[in-house]
Amino acid sequence: MHDATKPILIMTWGNPSRGDDALGPLMHDRLEEETLAGIEVLTDFQLQIEHTMDMQQRDRIIFVDASIKAAEPFEFHRLIPAVDDSYTTHAMSPESLLATYRKVNHEPPPPAFMLSIRGYAFDLGLPLSDRARANLTAAIAFVKELVSQYPTGSWDNLVSGESP
Repeated sequence: MHDATKPILIMTWGNPSRGDDALGPLMHDRLEEETLAGIEVLTDFQLQIEHTMDMQQRDRIIFVDASIKAAEPFEFHRLIPAVDDSYTTHAMSPESLLATYRKVNHEPPPPAFMLSIRGYAFDLGLPLSDRARANLTAAIAFVKELVSQYPTGSWDNLVSGESP
C-alpha cells in the first residue's frame, strides 16, 4: 500500500539486466537515497494495471523510463490519457495507464508527466553506458529541482533538458 500523504509519485521502470534499460530503476535507487519531502518513488519491470492503485490520491505523477529515441540528456512532457494497444498486454504505456485510471476510478487521473532518459545500448548483460550514466545524472538533478519547486511551480511549460 502506498503512503497517500505523499502528493508526488515518481514511477520508474526498466530491466537492470539490459544495459541502459536500467536507467529507470537506477533513478529510483538514487532518489530513494535522497530526502525529498512529499515524494514517493516506486519501480517495477513494466507498468501494469495494478499501478492505478499507486496513482490514487496524488497531486502529480512523473513516469520515468529509458528511451532510445529521446533527445540527450532527456525529454520531459505532459501526458494525456489515451487508450492504445498496450492495455491488452502485460506492459502498459503511461497514457493507457492514465486512461485506465480514469475508467476505473470514474475521475480524471492526476496530472502526469513523462521523463524519458536517453539510453543507447539495451542488450542483455550489458552494463550501463557512460553516456547513459551522464544523462541519468542530468535527469536526477532536473527532478530534484522540479520537485523542490512543488507546489508553486507549473510543470506544463518546461522545456526538455532545461532547469525548471
